[in-house]
Amino acid sequence: MSGLGISAPRLLLRKLHQVMAGHGDAEQRLNEIVRLIAGNMIAEVCSCYLRRAGDVLELYATEGLKKNSVHKTRLRFGEGLVGDIAAHARPLNLSDAQSHPQFAYRPETGEEEYHSLLGTPILRGGRLIGVLVVQNRTRRTYTEEEVEALQTVAMVVAELVSSEQMVSATEFSDTAGNATLPHHINGRILAEGLGAGTALLHEPRIEVVHAISNNRAKELARLNSAVNSLQSAVEKLLVATNTLFKDESKEIFEAYKMFAHDKGWLKKLQDAVNTGLTAEAAIKRVQDDTRARMKEITDPYLRERLSELDDLANRLYLHLDGRSQIDRRNLEKDTVVVARNMGAAELLDYDRRHLKAVVLVEGTRSSHVAIVARALGVPVVGQCADVLDAVEQGELILVDAEHGQVFLRPGEDVQQAFSRSLRQRAQRQAKYAALRDKPNISKDGVPLSLNVNAGLLIDIDHFPELGADGIGLFRTELQFMVRSQMPKIDEQTQLYSRVLDKMNGKPVIFRTLDIGGDKFLPYLKTKREENPALGWRAIRIGLDRPALLRSQLRALVQAAAGRELSLMFPMIAEVTEFLEAKAILNKEVERASQKKAGPPKKVNVGTMIEVPSIVWQLPHLLKEVDFISVGSNDLMQFFFAVDRGNPKISDRYDTLSPSLLMLLRNIADHCEQAGKPFSICGDIAGRPLEAMALLGLGYRNFSMSSETLGRVKEMALSTNIGKLENFVRGLCQSRDHSVRDQLRAFARDHSIII
Repeated sequence: MSGLGISAPRLLLRKLHQVMAGHGDAEQRLNEIVRLIAGNMIAEVCSCYLRRAGDVLELYATEGLKKNSVHKTRLRFGEGLVGDIAAHARPLNLSDAQSHPQFAYRPETGEEEYHSLLGTPILRGGRLIGVLVVQNRTRRTYTEEEVEALQTVAMVVAELVSSEQMVSATEFSDTAGNATLPHHINGRILAEGLGAGTALLHEPRIEVVHAISNNRAKELARLNSAVNSLQSAVEKLLVATNTLFKDESKEIFEAYKMFAHDKGWLKKLQDAVNTGLTAEAAIKRVQDDTRARMKEITDPYLRERLSELDDLANRLYLHLDGRSQIDRRNLEKDTVVVARNMGAAELLDYDRRHLKAVVLVEGTRSSHVAIVARALGVPVVGQCADVLDAVEQGELILVDAEHGQVFLRPGEDVQQAFSRSLRQRAQRQAKYAALRDKPNISKDGVPLSLNVNAGLLIDIDHFPELGADGIGLFRTELQFMVRSQMPKIDEQTQLYSRVLDKMNGKPVIFRTLDIGGDKFLPYLKTKREENPALGWRAIRIGLDRPALLRSQLRALVQAAAGRELSLMFPMIAEVTEFLEAKAILNKEVERASQKKAGPPKKVNVGTMIEVPSIVWQLPHLLKEVDFISVGSNDLMQFFFAVDRGNPKISDRYDTLSPSLLMLLRNIADHCEQAGKPFSICGDIAGRPLEAMALLGLGYRNFSMSSETLGRVKEMALSTNIGKLENFVRGLCQSRDHSVRDQLRAFARDHSIII
């Protein structure tokens, strides 16, 4: 069998175009399409399966299989080879399909005599709507040209299926018949705040009217012209962002520029046009492939890159029409944008006077769009899985990015409560601002140190507005995560030097790279792990890759030449790990002393207490460190053996559990006896009730997110620590699940503001 020739796809597409424009109902035309595909690809079978509700694939048309199996043969996602193609949204090319472990025999089809199989997903807007399959009796592997041709044809089939609504869209709607009812969605806070407005769906609804071209040269010229226009627009965007943002945000948009010039992406577009598609259809074809790949990839960095390609495809559509912006983004009223995901550049398209919040199906706190949103003060809630299915354009949305909640079509009572929350937030912010310059001293005169966490220079820019004593945790890994390649030593040195310059003598504690777990670097090859939080991460990577740790320590030492340097190592599980890391640091300090700039005038080296095992070595550890910092998030995760990312169990154990309080008290007692400074960072340091309990356990040094500093300070200034200590230490002996209620009662009785 010769297969499909190189020039054949264009001929096939022209024939399909004639069928789609012809007479007869949609199902008759689909039958004619599968007949044409089989004939042109010299295949004995061509079948089209369409997606039905409940993730079921139904045979809708076939050439070669038994006709009475149409509308009777059904496969669930993941069932059989067709179900496997659907579940993974990727092509499958097999020379002997029946030997594949996923093969599922359906006697009513008569397909047992066919061996080779080529199948591809039918995609529409990144969503799978069906599967297209060809089969042959002979055992053969289909060529790359044939795979490409079938994918192109599948895109045309998607147009027919969607335009004719062969499967009603209401069949897939969970809210069918209830589209006017209130709906509440829980998500994750990516950028804190409150916002309300009418819903605006972010992704442009651009329909491909003409998918098939009769003039390749003309379509290539249109595509190339649009690409040039897009690249010029991205250059202008870079100039604009240079005046709006500094430092890491510049790098984010520089990376965006690289993608606009990416040769691999541009070649895919040109190849799609060469198969006979119009420029618009080519963009859609490549975009659908990108979106399908996004569903398969869990690496957050790669998902971020694919999201940016998705954004560029949307922009390229517009440039084909001679436009450079999506018109509907000229906002005339308060608006909440809803999207699957967004690139950082897309956020800037919106009028910030009326952009009140963003809701994302995906997104992480370290994603580019979240970083830029925080810099702009735009609230963002991410990981709202079903929001695109539930929301309608133009309806009211309330976004509570203080508690990670989104309210669709809220009732009058919810709207009134939200309005009160907005007023109260404004009042709280004014109250916290008034406390900014007050000394951090408790009601009974105990001095405290209230610090903030940071990770980017954007965070440092806002430091003077906070009234914090310093930075108790500078997460150095974020600078590595927003880049596409490893920062060089001089680039790291420049960053750390600028942090120290901007802080102007205020204390900063740098944490060395805490990567691994849920934080990936694209340029550091790692293997998939069953339990990444317990795997190769943080100091374990640093000690196994000493060149990586040494380069960062060298940059920190160089940046602090003539100044005080404080740094700590993460995830230390035993004293020997700390000693090994400290030895590398000492060599870098000694090396710097031989250089003209010289070493830091003082080096304070500490460690995070995150792994419970190190608590039993504290007497030995405290002889070696200058300070410690309790990392409460990981410590609690390991202490209770709880995956904090698993919603089923993340709230099972309370942060105010007596057993955890006893552990924290034990750490404080050891440090006090050794005369070593100690602090605590993580979520519990930023919650007023938990922070009050920590004051009672002897903690005086806190580091938290900048958003929570005001309310913790308000609590601390209203607390008599002398009265609190005996009460809290007594609670450590409780057998209760939590002592939260007892602490609330104490706060109420002693007028402590929580």
